[in-house]
Amino acid sequence: MFPGSTAKTNMNIQPSYQPLFQRILGIRFFIGSAEAAVQIGLQGGLVVVPAAPALVELQTNKYYREAVFNADLAITDSGLMVLLWQLLSGKRIPRVSGLKYLKLLHETKALQPRGSVLWVMPNATARDQNLAWLRSQGYDFNEDDCYLAPHYAGGRIVDDSLADIVARQKPRHIVVCLGGGTQERVGLMLKEACDFKPSIHCIGAAIGFLTGSQVRIPAWADKFFLGWLFRCLSEPGKFVPRYWKACKLVPMMIHYRENAPKLVSSAV
Repeated sequence: MFPGSTAKTNMNIQPSYQPLFQRILGIRFFIGSAEAAVQIGLQGGLVVVPAAPALVELQTNKYYREAVFNADLAITDSGLMVLLWQLLSGKRIPRVSGLKYLKLLHETKALQPRGSVLWVMPNATARDQNLAWLRSQGYDFNEDDCYLAPHYAGGRIVDDSLADIVARQKPRHIVVCLGGGTQERVGLMLKEACDFKPSIHCIGAAIGFLTGSQVRIPAWADKFFLGWLFRCLSEPGKFVPRYWKACKLVPMMIHYRENAPKLVSSAV
């Protein structure tokens, strides 16, 4: 079982839910429980977990906009967005973090058997750390189950090597462990390239919080929207500027609320 998890490992998820959605900044967010989010994610399609630093790119990156607007499932990973929405609308919505989603995904035992999952990793170091941790959890993944992503430039992503692997292997699940703003564009490329419907889980750094490649975030800190603070304290030079940039989300939310922000410029 994942650290900090209280759910039973034999949790049997049945597709008996009433989907609830709320459009925020033009994105159709799921606002049900984490368990129901996993139910939807397991049915296939593109799953995104937009964090605040990536959401501010809605005004400047048309390819990121295209990806999140065309996702099959967007979950409310951004604690700042959730708090702002509640303040502005007076309506409470639950936050479902990418970390919580990954823990529940594990507990459904969906990420097996080997051969049904393809992991897209940022580099060999992260791959090795993630594989070691996954094996400690009882999985038997190896390097053949992983794809090392190249450095993707801005703009629409084209990666024929990755698309060919997916077309040949036809995995039930593709877990994209790249940075926000990039992984969504990779996910959209795969969704459009596939002639079948895998579940494309764009979980970003979530697995790194568990493996140690990112600072470990206790369950209580994730529950109270404090993951950003742990990351800033662990690597201030890297994360303080990133989360300072996320403050731009405040005027965006005040001005646009449920509507898509105007694309004022595009850096890519």
